[in-house]
Amino acid sequence: MKPAKAHDGDAAIVVPLLAGNGDNNTAESANYQHCVSGSTSFFKTCFNGLNALSGVGILSIPYALSSGGWMSLILFFLIAGCTFYTGLLIQRCMDMDPNIRSYPDIGEQAFGAKGRAFVSLAMNVELYLVATDNMSILSYISASGVIASFVLIGSILWASTLDGIGFHEKGTLLNWKGMPTAVSLYAFCYCAHPVFPTLYTSMRNQKKFSKVLLVCFLVCTTSYASMAILGYMMFGSKLQSQITLNLPTDKTSSKVAIYTTLVNPLAKYALMVTPIITSLETLFQSHRNKGISTLIRTCLVLSTIIVALAIPFFGYLMSLVGAFLSVTASIILPCLCFLKISGIYGRFRLESISIWGIVLIGILVLVIEFLDHLDHVTVGDGERSTSHAVTRNG
Repeated sequence: MKPAKAHDGDAAIVVPLLAGNGDNNTAESANYQHCVSGSTSFFKTCFNGLNALSGVGILSIPYALSSGGWMSLILFFLIAGCTFYTGLLIQRCMDMDPNIRSYPDIGEQAFGAKGRAFVSLAMNVELYLVATDNMSILSYISASGVIASFVLIGSILWASTLDGIGFHEKGTLLNWKGMPTAVSLYAFCYCAHPVFPTLYTSMRNQKKFSKVLLVCFLVCTTSYASMAILGYMMFGSKLQSQITLNLPTDKTSSKVAIYTTLVNPLAKYALMVTPIITSLETLFQSHRNKGISTLIRTCLVLSTIIVALAIPFFGYLMSLVGAFLSVTASIILPCLCFLKISGIYGRFRLESISIWGIVLIGILVLVIEFLDHLDHVTVGDGERSTSHAVTRNG
């Protein structure tokens, strides 16, 4: 199989199918790696990574802290550390074989065709669709999403200091009842791993990808923690599911915060669904025909709109499915794939024990998220039934 060539200005996200275990010859492998490397710089990749990690979760992170109490921050930092490490495991999997170019490739290398199918399912359901394949261009869109996150934090500070809200709430140390909600929302903040292989292959110097991950996780963890602490000290137990719902509607700071939240999903949409387009273009070989590729992307984008508008309670369904697949794709699968590809899954050593520990943490988070979402959907159904009854009686 001939390696894909990186063209100037493109990020080389055309993905060849996995061909096997690769060539053991170091020089040839290095030459292959050079051929398939992208053209995106370190800083542009950082913007894309920050945009992938920092999203609408920043609005709900104060509510997560309010649900679990101050002690739940320990779990927040634990989840951040685990997901950072699983991001490094994805890089190490790709470093082991230059033929690995996407997340489904990692699944195939580890568990064969069934592994590829499962990883593709988890990734493609979690993410949903894009119209450009140039990661350098996407970095500028990502920059707007990153800036929007910092503007949002700034507007919250503005509301607290200049609009008279202040930091008067002390909060609670620990709330066991709200811990499932807190853990579920904390985990949601770090579910961007299906995008990491795309970012890795788009880089000009792929050896610096670990530094990209370090920068992205440090910045995002700091911003998430800052927003959580600020919001909790401002509103305490009165925090709603999104902090913008607590802000006074007549203040300029509130309007800035609300309008800024519109930028995040728009900036994030293209980046997060690029891996799906890559998989589909590889499946249908449409990356060789620009017209067919554009048609596929357009149809898929339209399908997301139609499905979201046409299916009743689609949001509740995707919330549950998304929570399950996000943790699977971001915590559990990277660990299992690395253990299998590296061959250390049966060895009694510190690294393998640590990775199995992260797998157990991921499974625990999955169970907690499932129960939490099930509880919310049940409560939501009850509220809707009550609402309909009141309407009929009225």
